[in-house]
Amino acid sequence: MGTVRRSTDTVAVRGFRTRKRRPPLSLLKTYIVEDSAVIRDNLVAALQELAPVQVVGHAGDEAGALRWLATPGHGVDLVIVDLFLLGGSGLGVLRGAQALPGVGRMAVLSNYATDDMRERCLALGADRVFDKSTEIDALIAYCVALAGPSGAPLVPVPLNG
Repeated sequence: MGTVRRSTDTVAVRGFRTRKRRPPLSLLKTYIVEDSAVIRDNLVAALQELAPVQVVGHAGDEAGALRWLATPGHGVDLVIVDLFLLGGSGLGVLRGAQALPGVGRMAVLSNYATDDMRERCLALGADRVFDKSTEIDALIAYCVALAGPSGAPLVPVPLNG
C-alpha cells in the first residue's frame, strides 16, 4: 500500500503556530467490477478524490474479474463489485473471489441492494453492500475507515488544513 497525507492540526509551540502532522492513511489497492464505463469512470474519480484509494484495475464481467484477481501479484485490499455485469454476475465474482489468495475485503455497489440481495451478498463473502443511488457517501466513509490505522474507523477531517 502507498500512503496519502491527511490534513494537519495547528498547534501553538512557544508562541508560534506550527502544524502537527497526522499519521498518513494507507492507499487501498482497489479493483472495480462494473460493466458501465460511465459509472466506473465516475466512481473511480470520486473514490480517488475523496478517499485514500488507488484503483489498480477493473473488469466489466465475472470471468475477466476472476481471471485478473487470480493472477499472481494482483493482490488487492478492496474489491468493489456491481451485481449486474456484461457476462456472469457480481454474485459469481463474490463466490469465486472467496477462495483467491490476495483478495482483501469485498464490497458490493449496486442499484439492486434489496434486503434479500444484501443477505445473499454477505453470505457470499461481501463485507458491506451499498446502494448506488443513496449510499455513495457511506462507501467513501467505508474506504476511509479501511485505510485508517489497522482498519479502525476514522472521524472525517476537513482537508482545508
